[in-house]
Amino acid sequence: MSPVSGSETLSAAARQTLPSAAQALVRVEELCKEFPAGSDGLLARRKLTVKAVDGVSLAIQPGETMGLVGESGSGKSTLGRLILRLIEPTSGKIFFDGRDLSALGRSELRLLRRQMQIVFQDPYSSLNPRMRVAAIVGEGIDIHKLARGREKQERLVELLRMVGLEADALSRYPHEFSGGQRQRIGIARALAVNPRFLVLDEPVSALDVSIQAQIINLLQDLQEQLKLTYLFIAHDLRVVEHISRRVAIMYLGKIVELGGSEEIYNNPRHPYTRALLSAVPVIDPAARRERIRLPGELPSPVNPPPGCSFHPRCPYAKDVCRSVVPPLAAGAGGHAVACHVFPPP
Repeated sequence: MSPVSGSETLSAAARQTLPSAAQALVRVEELCKEFPAGSDGLLARRKLTVKAVDGVSLAIQPGETMGLVGESGSGKSTLGRLILRLIEPTSGKIFFDGRDLSALGRSELRLLRRQMQIVFQDPYSSLNPRMRVAAIVGEGIDIHKLARGREKQERLVELLRMVGLEADALSRYPHEFSGGQRQRIGIARALAVNPRFLVLDEPVSALDVSIQAQIINLLQDLQEQLKLTYLFIAHDLRVVEHISRRVAIMYLGKIVELGGSEEIYNNPRHPYTRALLSAVPVIDPAARRERIRLPGELPSPVNPPPGCSFHPRCPYAKDVCRSVVPPLAAGAGGHAVACHVFPPP
């Protein structure tokens, strides 16, 4: 991968949050996405926008799992779709294996898209109910002309067995399967084109707890077997802790804390991260944290608060928090925090 130069030079804050960026498989720089949200007032003189993703910079190394955590509405899924260019960014850059995706045309992006796939959250709505499993899993194979005839059939059987399903599932429809089995079909569909990178958009949140563990174990086995790289999006911190090597905490479109999984869970710095972790159930009563209850709700992304976007709900907020946006600054071991009160260690 060629070094960053010219207009691709990183800001100081971005460099601190991108460890070993030169070797990253996926890298985003100051990524933003705004959606139109109508107009303000009767005269409609001012167009309103929602900043779903606001200046995010991060890097994902080959073979690792990056966990992305936050409340509903924080921008997690939007960030995942931006990285794959399923939706177009308002500004910022996206690099995959050194190539600037934001500069690729449709035909070039289509060739590269084989290497980047997504597994959706809801296995009930992400599969076409009118298509048999063979057509669902084989669609990508047909589009990219990877195999045909007997070779394609053998590949479909192989994919189903990789995800723990039998070959006779190919002739059946999605409604004939349980939720966990449907998610396995979704994973097989994503793997059909031999990708290197998967965005896993809350892949177990719609499943029973016992089935969640099976799918997580399957994803880990597939990652080791196929040398895959994951962006694992979730709101369940227990699942993220189990599967992720590094974790990014997202709030109102921004990354507010980023670091190694053990560091984030054992030494959380940002008050938002601490509040999220305090709500995680634990078996050992002696290990329980005092529950931190945040007042209010997630502010409107149409009219975000000035300064630190978390300050209206933060019990430690100072005057500087209400007026100055804290930069995401890295400390020891690359643990990065965007907080005036609790700087990185």
